[in-house]
Amino acid sequence: MTQHMRFETAAIHAGQDPDPATGAAVVPIYQTSTYVQDSVGKHKGFEYSRTDNPTRRAVETCLAALEGAEHGIAFASGMAATTTLAMTLDAGARVVLSDDVYGGTYRLFAKVMSRLGIEWASADLTDEASVRAALGESAGLLIAETPTNPTLKVVDLEMLATAAHDAGALLCVDNTFATPYLQRPLEFGADVVFYSATKYLGGHSDLVVGAITTSNDELAASLRFLQNSVGAIPGPLDSWLLLRGLKTLAIRMRAHSDNALQVANWLAQRSDIGKVHYPGLAGDAGHSLARKQMAAAGQPHFGGMVTFDAGSEERALQVCGATKIFFLAESLGGVESLIEHPGKMTHASLEGSGMEVGPGLVRLSVGIEHPEDLIADLEAALAR
Repeated sequence: MTQHMRFETAAIHAGQDPDPATGAAVVPIYQTSTYVQDSVGKHKGFEYSRTDNPTRRAVETCLAALEGAEHGIAFASGMAATTTLAMTLDAGARVVLSDDVYGGTYRLFAKVMSRLGIEWASADLTDEASVRAALGESAGLLIAETPTNPTLKVVDLEMLATAAHDAGALLCVDNTFATPYLQRPLEFGADVVFYSATKYLGGHSDLVVGAITTSNDELAASLRFLQNSVGAIPGPLDSWLLLRGLKTLAIRMRAHSDNALQVANWLAQRSDIGKVHYPGLAGDAGHSLARKQMAAAGQPHFGGMVTFDAGSEERALQVCGATKIFFLAESLGGVESLIEHPGKMTHASLEGSGMEVGPGLVRLSVGIEHPEDLIADLEAALAR
């Protein structure tokens, strides 16, 4: 990948040269577990597909190029990526999480990694004093989301990077909501970026994959070792599907962002619901910071996620069950629009943690359908 390639070009060409054996324009699905060697120890760069696979290598190369990173490493899921990142730490290390972190990340550290001797704390990552107090002088990782899931708070990556590095910690940013098309955290001082590539990177709700990108050579070597040792890798077909999804990431994210802004503006004008969370709204607390951080595409776009307070849990559940175009489902980032109740679905694991999601909160993953159809669907559901 040459550095002058722009995003849309890299998405189609980085790591994806024509197949040398056949000239195939699309990277083949190398559906093989092993590779024949010319003699003992003499092979063509591949020995066993847990360790490496040509289709997986292609998507890892592409992911790194899109991030502007030196290394891209793919995993079986976003949680496999997060878990492998956690396994770079030794027992006794401490991790700092956002106080409105994704429920699966909370569950991993509170219920799994804590049993292995890795401590954790939470902090309001929009408040520097809170961040520094939680980090102390010995944290290993600071894990941030921006915008956060599900309240869509925007956190200052440069501030977090400085605070993390002052404490001797690495700043790790879950960039699933924004994608590298809208936001590249490494440019703001982050050390690691990780993804549930299941979401926008794949974009079609047909795969489960995770990814990590970094330019830290030592960390990348550790992650590669763990990728092979632990074995939580994507198969060739999922790697191929992710490559296919990345080709259209730029145009999809523009459509998601445009639609979400229209939906959020429409919701914000209604008197029958509470607060609307979307960083693209001029009145949103994170709007000015989002304009700075989410402008990797040349002008700010704010992603496809919108949340709002329906007023009560009863009404939130009714709205979630009444839409027709917005499918009631977990996950996000596909071309089709989804609606869900975080408190009882994606963030149910936070119950009893003190970090629970508000009972009236509804989360929308705004797809790329016609925005007027989406608004009509929500209007009918709210009317019911």
